[in-house]
Amino acid sequence: MRANSLALRLFVSATAWAVVILLITGIVLSSLYRQAVERAFDRRLGVYLRTLVADVASPDESNDKTSPALGEPLFELPLSGWYWQVTRLDPGKSEVRASRSLWDGGLPRLQELGVAAGADGSRQGYVTGPEDQRLRLVERNIDLGDEGHFLVAVAGDAVEIADETRSFDQALAVTFAILAAVLLLTTMFQVRFGLAPLKRITDSLAAIRAGTAERLAGQFPVEIAPLARETNALIDANKEIVERARTHVGNLAHALKTPLSVMVNEANARGDDPLALKVLEQAAIMRDQVTRHLERARLAARLTVIGTVTDVTPVVTALARTMEKIHRDRAIIIEVRGGEDMRFRGERADLEEMIGNLVDNACKWAASRVTIEVLRERRAAGGDDHVLRFVVDDDGHGLSASEREQAGRRGRRLDETKPGSGLGLSIVVELAALYGGELKLGTAPLGGLRAELVLPAG
Repeated sequence: MRANSLALRLFVSATAWAVVILLITGIVLSSLYRQAVERAFDRRLGVYLRTLVADVASPDESNDKTSPALGEPLFELPLSGWYWQVTRLDPGKSEVRASRSLWDGGLPRLQELGVAAGADGSRQGYVTGPEDQRLRLVERNIDLGDEGHFLVAVAGDAVEIADETRSFDQALAVTFAILAAVLLLTTMFQVRFGLAPLKRITDSLAAIRAGTAERLAGQFPVEIAPLARETNALIDANKEIVERARTHVGNLAHALKTPLSVMVNEANARGDDPLALKVLEQAAIMRDQVTRHLERARLAARLTVIGTVTDVTPVVTALARTMEKIHRDRAIIIEVRGGEDMRFRGERADLEEMIGNLVDNACKWAASRVTIEVLRERRAAGGDDHVLRFVVDDDGHGLSASEREQAGRRGRRLDETKPGSGLGLSIVVELAALYGGELKLGTAPLGGLRAELVLPAG
């Protein structure tokens, strides 16, 4: 999942909500369980409390008032954390009976701590007992009329509640951690499954761009089906526009070239007439300009076609063999390196024209050897866009920096003794610019001129 992607946004949002929900649910469950443990503990204390109340209220109780039969040995162990205490509240008749475990200490009163009584008249709460023990205490006021008014209290060690709650919290944390991991995996699967149609569209567009497909094919969910339809409609409209542009270019070329031909023929018929010579001169300029601009319009229209790609190896190999035959009288050796399984994102005719001009120019100036190397590399560090770099070297005398600057100008010839019109490198520069590429001239390791042509890779 990349930054600023739909997949990452969906995953992060789903994960955040899952974590928040699990956290809130864990807190609520832990609180409910603690309350349940406290209620169970209070019921246990309530049993002891009722036994004490019955012991206090029984008029036939034996004279042994110090150790009621509660059935809990912890009440006999000093400072065990389990205590009971019966306090007589009648004025002038203060009397306190307590369990042996309480030793010489006493239990706090919840009523004095501001704890309100429940529906049954009892109070429950946490207090600090002997040795700073945390206790859960239950107390009740008992009014026996003439027998007296008593406060009966029973306390138990609250560590049991804390331990029970802690064990539940640990089990709950482990359970929720496993559940969170499962939810994360499920979320990842849902995100991938839900966005799979978008991935199909991306792959289909890449295939169209690479020239292996012409349209978005297949069934898509209703949410993105309109996108696929509009994309296919856009591709069809693009093709129609290109075809109309090509037709208009052809019609314009025919409409302009025919009148120019008539003008040239009429001027040629007048011989050395100064006016005829001037017409021939201007007609040649017009023809050159018309050819140039019509060619640029044709190329611009052609470049708008989506999915046009060309295999590099057959083109470069064929041009090398052709140029060796053209210059066989000079025994020029042309060496080709690389280019296997590389594709140019453009039309074959344009690649042939650019590479052909560079190789032909190298052969004209080479002493005996020309090398063509094709490399594939990223356009920018860390990017996904790739380019092809065509490096054409010769072992001629090369060009100076000022001469290299002038070489790409249209119609500029640095040596009139060599055949040509001076348009070759300028054509390469213009075609490369239309494809978003560039041409650089430098010094070759062989000693001659190095021409580096950068074009988009398919």
